[in-house]
Amino acid sequence: MPLGIRGKKKAKSKERSKLVDSEEVGGRAGAPGTSAAKQVANGAVAGLPPPPANLRPKLVFHTQLAHGSPTGRIEGFTSVKELYLKIAEAFQISPAEILFCTLNTHKIDMDKLLGGQIGLEDFIFAHVKGIKKEVDVLKSEDALGLTITDNGVGYAFIKRIKDESIIDKVNVINVGDHIESINGVSVVGSRHYEVAKKLKELEKGRTFTLKLIEPMKAFEMIEPRSKGGKLTEGKISTGRETLRLRSKGPATVEEMPSEFEEKAIKKVDDLLETYMGIRDIDLAATMVEAGRDKKNPDEFAVALDEALGDFAFPDEFVFDVWGAIGDAKQGR
Repeated sequence: MPLGIRGKKKAKSKERSKLVDSEEVGGRAGAPGTSAAKQVANGAVAGLPPPPANLRPKLVFHTQLAHGSPTGRIEGFTSVKELYLKIAEAFQISPAEILFCTLNTHKIDMDKLLGGQIGLEDFIFAHVKGIKKEVDVLKSEDALGLTITDNGVGYAFIKRIKDESIIDKVNVINVGDHIESINGVSVVGSRHYEVAKKLKELEKGRTFTLKLIEPMKAFEMIEPRSKGGKLTEGKISTGRETLRLRSKGPATVEEMPSEFEEKAIKKVDDLLETYMGIRDIDLAATMVEAGRDKKNPDEFAVALDEALGDFAFPDEFVFDVWGAIGDAKQGR
């Protein structure tokens, strides 16, 4: 049975409440989504400011808190930040409590993270802050064995722990833990690549301190940690159409990625982990999109710099990404 929302009772009428009392999801895993109206705001063009609320896509999604709650209904969001605000409003919590969301599972499954695309049939589970912990780690090797990602609104967290690595031997550090600070310096508000860079720059042979916040867990979720490192070859999204959330411009409803796009995105995501210690499906998708119609690596490098100049990707990485996109086009 769902656990309720932190023991709070709601005085709102059923008509005004955003909780769906008669649609609580049992069994958790594989919770079904609801069919959504497939409407896109008139005149919505990438690069323009988000349209007024009354012109935003009228898509309705169902959601729960991952550790247990009634079912909520949310709509009218065009970015990850707005999505978190809608979830927080539905459950009467602060948006800052939400660490990340998974699609169609309440488990801390890094292959089901919500990024910039949501299938129209997807059910959203929000993972909120749980136990805080402080850990001292001796950096005895150059590589810590961590892969970092972030939720798009300022929280970086651990997406993968490599077997037999330094971090793998620290049992209290787990996949899904939000990295709040490194050696007393807050990294809240930093992107995943910035946090990964700080960790790489730590001096070998010295002990450093991590402050972490793990996601709140329901009783049935408390079990030996998962490495979160087994990647699947499945689809990027489960729905036939997806709501694409953009950092600039309004959300749009798009077809699922093609076979070429899925293959290219996975290849580029693997390169991101190799070069930068991060995984980011949406960043990989942006890079593939930038290279789709480019004729040579020089054109691609210019397009990548225009789209993602803040990352300052090294030339070797850009060349390898270009090659990966070319391989995917050839079906390799």
